[in-house]
Amino acid sequence: MIPDDRKYSQDHEWVQVEGDIATVGITDHAAGELGDIVYVDLPEVGTEYSAGDAVGSIESVKAVAELYLPVSGEIVEVNGALDADPGLVNNSPLDDGWMVKVRLVDPAELDTLLDAAAYEDLLG
Repeated sequence: MIPDDRKYSQDHEWVQVEGDIATVGITDHAAGELGDIVYVDLPEVGTEYSAGDAVGSIESVKAVAELYLPVSGEIVEVNGALDADPGLVNNSPLDDGWMVKVRLVDPAELDTLLDAAAYEDLLG
């Protein structure tokens, strides 16, 4: 089931907002497509990005994928637990496997993302 308290990108990232902070990760679908994740490369705290920028990479036994930021903002936190256990992305992509937290620059960008129903339609 896809949580309906989040927004989703067509690149299979999710965004959950509390105040002006957006937590970003990849969806269960993306984690499943990648297979067993063995390494996650995340950006530096304090770096600013625009929506759509590649901010890191996710390596699995099958492939390397880019992590795209669905919203513009400054990285305020990265999930350090992924250094020791990148498999958290596979085991808990919507909770413990989050990637970054971003201070939103333009909350209106959230309106360009998909809601849960639209994301489910995208998956078919």
